[in-house]
Amino acid sequence: MIELRGRKIALIGGAGFIGHNLALTLAKMGAEVHVVDSLQVNNLGAFSNSHDDQNKTVYLHLINERLRLLREAAIPLHVLDARDYHALTRCLSDIKPQVLVQLAAIAHANRSNKDPFSTFDHSFRTLENALDYSRDTVERFIYFSSSMVYGNFDGEAVTEDRQCEPLGIYGALKYGGEKLVIAYGQVFNLPYVIARPSALYGERCVSRRVGQAFIENLLRGLPLSVNGDGSDALDFTYIQDLIQGLVLCMTKEEARNQTFNLTYGGARSLKQMIAIAQEHFPEFEVKYQPRDTLMPERGTLSVEKAKRLLGYKPDYPLEKGFVQYIEWYKKLAQEQPRYFSPVRVNA
Repeated sequence: MIELRGRKIALIGGAGFIGHNLALTLAKMGAEVHVVDSLQVNNLGAFSNSHDDQNKTVYLHLINERLRLLREAAIPLHVLDARDYHALTRCLSDIKPQVLVQLAAIAHANRSNKDPFSTFDHSFRTLENALDYSRDTVERFIYFSSSMVYGNFDGEAVTEDRQCEPLGIYGALKYGGEKLVIAYGQVFNLPYVIARPSALYGERCVSRRVGQAFIENLLRGLPLSVNGDGSDALDFTYIQDLIQGLVLCMTKEEARNQTFNLTYGGARSLKQMIAIAQEHFPEFEVKYQPRDTLMPERGTLSVEKAKRLLGYKPDYPLEKGFVQYIEWYKKLAQEQPRYFSPVRVNA
């Protein structure tokens, strides 16, 4: 097992939802963590210039909370655009990371389909730049892929060796990123790990994923909007389960040059998520909308490989993680009630 204490780790896109949670955990473990982020993609820059006044205020608050936590943990923040090869290379040359985690991306399938150029620019170009720096210097390169690479699921649980047939721009770029990372491993002997998360949720997320949209609407007294009939099942994964898996990817020799599903390992339907929400909120209305045809039919991701090789132990079923998330949001609403005034928004 590789010791993290004193180990230099750079997180590209590290001021985002996953990145800041990972940085805080690594710092507590004694690693020397550096966050590299432009603060533009789904971050301060994007929301400062947004016309979405209904969510803008609360999301800027959450992003500033991330930055406050990073400052308090004495984690350096390098504000630069990872699309700029020379700026990124200079920064990483100063840091000299032993582990590099590539998180920079457009992290939303619908946005990717609406703006393919920006998605390619922020997801693929940043990856190419990070890989080119890493090929002769980094001891382990960790790439964030997605369950979307599989396309439509079949069978009880998809395993990492299943053929990938992604739908839409987001899944295709993620799968292309995986192939590029593997190619650098083949050509330059760059040690890598590919992580495939699914349906993430947790504190200080601003992507308005389905669970977050549900809670925010309920706090505002608005109906829930569901695409489809509510039977769609996702492998909902609480952020701390993913962080545990990522730490194992950095510390276990068995992770080298492997691809892992890092999820809870059990799909739950939207109706089941709504049922949990009903235990914590008064009566509310649910509106069902047509299903998005570009969203694959998903389900459970097998985490048996991660359990076997890494000792991965997900600990947050929806009844535990989503409830914790609800309670956190309720506390925020009590402290900042103006963020959740009953304004009409889209879920």
